[in-house]
Amino acid sequence: MINRELIDPQSIVVVGGSNNVHKPGGRLVRNLLDGKYKGELCVVNAKEDEVQGVKSYHSVTEIPDTELAILAIPGHACPEAVNILANQKGVKAFIVVSAGFGEETHEGGILEEEMIKYATDAGASLIGPNCIGLMNTNYHGVFTQPVPEFQHDGVDFISSSGGTALFIIESALTKGLRFNSVWSVGNSKQIGVEEVIEYMDRTFDPVMDSKIKILYIEQIRNPDKLLYHAASLIRKGCHIAGIKAGSTDVGKRAASSHTGAIASSDSAVEALFRKAGIVRCFSREELTTVASIFTLKEVKGKNCAIITHAGGPAVMLADALAKGRLNVPNLDGPVAAELKSKLYPGAAVGNPIDIIGTGTPEHLATVIDFCENKFDEVDLMMVIFGSPGLVKLYDTYEVLHKKMEECKKPIFPILPSIVTAGPEVRSFVKKGHVNFSDEVTLGTALSRVLNTPKPMSTDIQLYGVDVPEVRRIIDRLPSEGYLNSDEVRTIFKAANIPVVEEFVSTDIDQLIAFAKRVKFPVVAKVVGPLHKSDIGGVALNIRSEEHLIFEYERMMRLPDVTAVMVQPMLKGQELFLGAKYEDRYGHLVFCGLGGIFVEILKDVSYGLAPLSYDETFSMIHSLRGYPIIKGARGQKGVDEQQYADIIVRLSTLLRFAPEIKEMDVNPLVATDHGLFAVDARIRIEK
Repeated sequence: MINRELIDPQSIVVVGGSNNVHKPGGRLVRNLLDGKYKGELCVVNAKEDEVQGVKSYHSVTEIPDTELAILAIPGHACPEAVNILANQKGVKAFIVVSAGFGEETHEGGILEEEMIKYATDAGASLIGPNCIGLMNTNYHGVFTQPVPEFQHDGVDFISSSGGTALFIIESALTKGLRFNSVWSVGNSKQIGVEEVIEYMDRTFDPVMDSKIKILYIEQIRNPDKLLYHAASLIRKGCHIAGIKAGSTDVGKRAASSHTGAIASSDSAVEALFRKAGIVRCFSREELTTVASIFTLKEVKGKNCAIITHAGGPAVMLADALAKGRLNVPNLDGPVAAELKSKLYPGAAVGNPIDIIGTGTPEHLATVIDFCENKFDEVDLMMVIFGSPGLVKLYDTYEVLHKKMEECKKPIFPILPSIVTAGPEVRSFVKKGHVNFSDEVTLGTALSRVLNTPKPMSTDIQLYGVDVPEVRRIIDRLPSEGYLNSDEVRTIFKAANIPVVEEFVSTDIDQLIAFAKRVKFPVVAKVVGPLHKSDIGGVALNIRSEEHLIFEYERMMRLPDVTAVMVQPMLKGQELFLGAKYEDRYGHLVFCGLGGIFVEILKDVSYGLAPLSYDETFSMIHSLRGYPIIKGARGQKGVDEQQYADIIVRLSTLLRFAPEIKEMDVNPLVATDHGLFAVDARIRIEK
């Protein structure tokens, strides 16, 4: 619903504009004038004929035809104003900064729906209500400050919250970050974050449009839309970072499975961002630091050279990089010795490279040249250079400026002396650079950027899953509840997921015959109770008929037991698979090691179904227990390809079976003959 009139209006009316710049209507007019808006501008104010030198009309019925209307009037008056402006004055775009709608009361929500209907029926765009407005290179339609510097290669910023947007802009300005547009979407009744991203994707011009987008999101209303268009923009060469606020649970939700206990509302957000390729941030400083990283040359590796004249910050930066799984390689050998000979005595070149406090601008240039041309193991440089207040740094920062333009490897400037060297830092930033004043924040943010995967494929491949058979099985099942063993096996067979052989009966002779056929030792489990282990309903390593008879008789006396199941006793590494359905997002698929790793350590990784093989292998490799899967200390490893096959097939099954709300496969045992699901629990809701 976003149109040209909203982006580049040729005429604007401020309804509620005033001469008082301390009120929203007055500040809106002032910002439009200060921003050198080039189109026709008028105001509606019942008491004034002129507002800040701009023609004022006493009613919306009196204005000439106009393309964009910005409303700064009481909320109850907005629906009627929108109706008149849309249907009588040709207005095709609205920014409603007024509050008092659905965010406050039920009655306000009714007014809001009425207003949105007037705009939508007239084919008009509407941002808000309850927002600070929209500003870009064409006009500054906001009632707040600060108004940042705008240029076409600056950052596109979309925010659910107007107040938070201002704080993020403040953080960006201290770093020298510039903007292309700032969108405050407020209540998002017609246009939300997802719709803005969709518009930017559908209209993307690789030559003219900004390639950096940052998001502050309070509610993801349409995860599929955000995933599709964010991933599409990133594939077109854009970078996107975002904060999703309000994602954590105070306590665990009641759940009957390991997966349900592990999953949180934040898990789906994390999986969505990772699948889309969006860099997840958790603070304003982190978000604007990541955006600043995006403005620099592309980082093509994880090997960092730290260049400094102060040891402490370099050590803290090295620690932050190491925690983020980046490398600070040791630099030695003849090249390092040559570099050391060109610096003052006492300088260190092992990495961090410390040119000491008396190091000159020429020394800094020399070190950068060595990192650029002679240290092949270096992928990027981080330069920490401040002032103790005794020297001017213009020459040093001029060297840094020239090297950042000349070098192919990216250089990250960390200039911490924003007070003692304020003029020098400002001069450096005015040349088009950003500044990272805190080295640890930079190290953490860079780690997030480099550890965020590229967008994953959302194409659905069947991978051997018999979808028609899956649907036939699901459609025949009861409306809700846990499936029995036979139903689980039937679904897994249709999905080509291997299961351990088993036999269920109330006849001990039949169970003994089965145990003899598959060969002792075997496992016996009760049928009926949901939590078998809690009532002593599982017996392992049964090696004889007598032992099986004893366990059968014991189990049949337990409460609610309807039969006994016998399976061969498999030996091998226990793995875990799980899934949980999240409203709007779809299924989250979990994988990990079984037993204590999932129950206590909760060492799991997760992704949104359907999963590609690249995504699945990334999940497996990210586990803390991955060395065990790979085969640690001489132990035989797990067949990773088969594990990935099963995870991918499971995710495909779930994509076509939204009725499955919770699933545990625990354990999935990796034997010498392959992987087999030994125990599984599936809950459905239709």
